[in-house]
Amino acid sequence: MDPQVLRSIVKWPDVPHCFGWLALDRRGQWRMRDEYAQQNQLSGNVIRHEALTEFIARNYACDASGRYFFQNGPQRVFITLDATPWIVKLNPDSSNLKLLTQCQSIFTPAGALSDESGNIYISGLVEQTFYEDNQSHPFSKKEYLSIALLHDHDLDLFSELAQVEESACSFKGSWQWNDKKLPLDPIHSQELAQRFHFAPKPTD
Repeated sequence: MDPQVLRSIVKWPDVPHCFGWLALDRRGQWRMRDEYAQQNQLSGNVIRHEALTEFIARNYACDASGRYFFQNGPQRVFITLDATPWIVKLNPDSSNLKLLTQCQSIFTPAGALSDESGNIYISGLVEQTFYEDNQSHPFSKKEYLSIALLHDHDLDLFSELAQVEESACSFKGSWQWNDKKLPLDPIHSQELAQRFHFAPKPTD
C-alpha cells in the first residue's frame, strides 16, 4: 500500500466506498465501467495507462468478507471479478517456470483445478494485502492460499505439462511444475468463490 494512500485515509477517513465501477477481467486487465456499462451489463473499457494500472496493482487489497478493492487515496473502490481475484501467466525463467499475477507478484502453486468449460485454475500461495478493522494498523501483508485463473494464452503450454483423464464434468490427473508433480482436479466454476473465500460482485 502506497504511503500517500495510507496518509490520505487518516486525513479523510469517511469517504464513501465505490461499487461497480472497476472490474478485473479474465485476462488480468482492469476495466473502468461507467454507468452505461453497468446498466447494460457491459464489460467496460480496458485501462491502458501504465502508471494507473501499476497504482491499482500496488494498492490492491482484500477485506475479511473476501471483497477485493483498490484503495484510491481515501476511497475504497471495490472490484467486480469476472473470474477470480488473481489472473496468472506462465513465465519461463531460465530452466524453470514462474507464475506471475496481474499485479506482477509471484504465485506459488499447490495444485490446479479444471472446470466444466475447460478453464484451468491454479490454487496456491500469494502475498496479498489485507484490510483489518484496526485503526492503528489497518493493512497487513501476508501469504494466503488463494485461487487464480490461468490466462487462456497459456492453456496450450499447461496441456504440455499435464497428464489428464476425463472425469464426470471435467478432467483430473496431474501436472509437472518444475521438479514437482502437482494434482489436477475437477471443480464446478460456481464452487470457486465459496471454496476460496472471495466475492465476485462485492456489495455494501
